[in-house]
Amino acid sequence: MKSKTVEQSKVSIGNLMQPEQANMSGNVHGGEVMKMMDNAAGIVAFRHARTNIVTARVDMLEFHHPIHIGNLVLCLAELTFVGKSSMEILVTVLVEDLYKEEPAKIALTAFFTMVALGKDGKATSVSPLEITTDEEGRLFEEGKQRYLAYKQKRK
Repeated sequence: MKSKTVEQSKVSIGNLMQPEQANMSGNVHGGEVMKMMDNAAGIVAFRHARTNIVTARVDMLEFHHPIHIGNLVLCLAELTFVGKSSMEILVTVLVEDLYKEEPAKIALTAFFTMVALGKDGKATSVSPLEITTDEEGRLFEEGKQRYLAYKQKRK
C-alpha cells in the first residue's frame, strides 16, 4: 500500500449553533459538539482508508471553552497516527462569537481512534502515514505511545 500524507485527509467542518442544539441557558449540549467531532474524525479516517470505518475509542476529550447559540463552530481534524487497521485523529474544535472582533478560541479537543473495516465487516489494513514535518513526527510518536499503552491495557 502506498503511504498517504496528513494533508491528503485532513478536514475542516463549520456549523452555526442553533437553539435546538442548546439547553435553556443557551449553552450548546456537549453531545452535539461531540457528534460533530466524531463526524469530522470519521471523514478523515474514511479519506485515508477509502473503506468503511467505525469509531473505536475517544481519548482525552476536554472541554476548554463554552459554546453558545449563534456561535460558529469549526472542527479541525487530522491524522496523528496510523497502525495496521486503526487511525488516530486529533480533533480540535474552535468557537467564534460572530458578534465580536475576537479570534476563535479552542473549545474542545480529543483523540478519536477509528478502525477500517473490509466488506466482511472485519478490520482491514490501511495505508501507512507519511510524515512530512517535525510536528507530524511528534504527534505520530505520541499517538504511537497511546496506541501501545491501550494495547497493553487490553491484555
